[in-house]
Amino acid sequence: MPATALRCRVCETHYSLDPIGVCAKCFGPLDPVYDRDEQRRVVSRERIEAGPTSIWRYADLLPVAAPADARLAPGWTPLVQAPRLAEELGIGELWLKLDTANPTHSFKDRVVAVACAKAQEHGATTLACSSTGNLANAVAARAAAEGMEAAILVPADLEPEKLIASAVYGPRIYAIQGSYDDCSRLTVELSFEVDWAFVNVQLRSYYAEGSKTLAYEIVEQLGWDLPDVVVAPIASGSMFTKQQQGYSDFIELGLVDGEVPRLIGAQAEGCSPVATAWADGGKVKPVKPNTIARSLAIGSPADGALAAATATAIYATPEDQIVENISLLAETTGVFGETAPGVTLGALRAAVQNGEIGEDDRVVLLVTGDGLKTPGLVADRLDPIVVEPDSELILETLGGVR
Repeated sequence: MPATALRCRVCETHYSLDPIGVCAKCFGPLDPVYDRDEQRRVVSRERIEAGPTSIWRYADLLPVAAPADARLAPGWTPLVQAPRLAEELGIGELWLKLDTANPTHSFKDRVVAVACAKAQEHGATTLACSSTGNLANAVAARAAAEGMEAAILVPADLEPEKLIASAVYGPRIYAIQGSYDDCSRLTVELSFEVDWAFVNVQLRSYYAEGSKTLAYEIVEQLGWDLPDVVVAPIASGSMFTKQQQGYSDFIELGLVDGEVPRLIGAQAEGCSPVATAWADGGKVKPVKPNTIARSLAIGSPADGALAAATATAIYATPEDQIVENISLLAETTGVFGETAPGVTLGALRAAVQNGEIGEDDRVVLLVTGDGLKTPGLVADRLDPIVVEPDSELILETLGGVR
């Protein structure tokens, strides 16, 4: 394993590779440090291609050792072209990265797998998190697969589909009468009182690195080539910023030639502190979320400042366009995404309208969550033609057109 230490992003203090949440000196976030010389010696296209069809094919680029028995391994999700949507938007080449194909149908399975590997290394028996839904699903499923206990804190008014999709695995669920930011605060407080392994508190440095595998896979699936543009949602900002790092890793290691893709960020208008900061050129200021995109409803994003600094542009998708975008994605590609992809498609449309993306660009849109987690938003589209069991009656509805 080439990771050698954790380093504070602010004051650059180094720490050992332990479950440490933040810098003890300045409370800044911690990132893994890697031995680049060792990675250059070990990592090659051939070695990666010979690995398992999961995130663990990139173990030499992650801060944990690959599990000997990789249960429920996430990653290596489909990258598919979307020619009809590309034509609709006026884009030359559009690809969809379908992380809905992960075990619990979101990209969160990637980050939890990495965090859990570190938790098990340190003998943890309970995996825990605060969540807007997708992370709760991933933590509960991972704990079940590994024979661990699970504890999750979620807003009490979360979509029932996401709560049920967590409950089925048997975790301890705390439904908090408050927002996600309240849940996040409670996990920090509890991390000092209980011996649970909170994936997005003490294990955050490891958890976040799992998102790099999205970038690795995209490059490899494009035939070891870089896209021109990547459009991704921003909640905490962690996954978005790790996209930049993932592409940079491959370039620095000589696995691919070119430049880091332009990164377009997406937030919902009802919770857009990072989009506002990017537009104003100011600091990220916490907001009270008021959006239907619950999976992105983080009013005080931990990596918001870095996301704003990383982005080529960030757009806030109007609330009344999110469901429209979910339907557009489904009707033109056959892919049913949840609210986060609806928001992300909104940012893509805005970037095209502003001339930032054109017909010569190869674009990748991240589809990070499955629409079956939020079906109620499009329930009004269900309007079947009710008929008796008689084929003639069905033919009559066609008005003579057969």
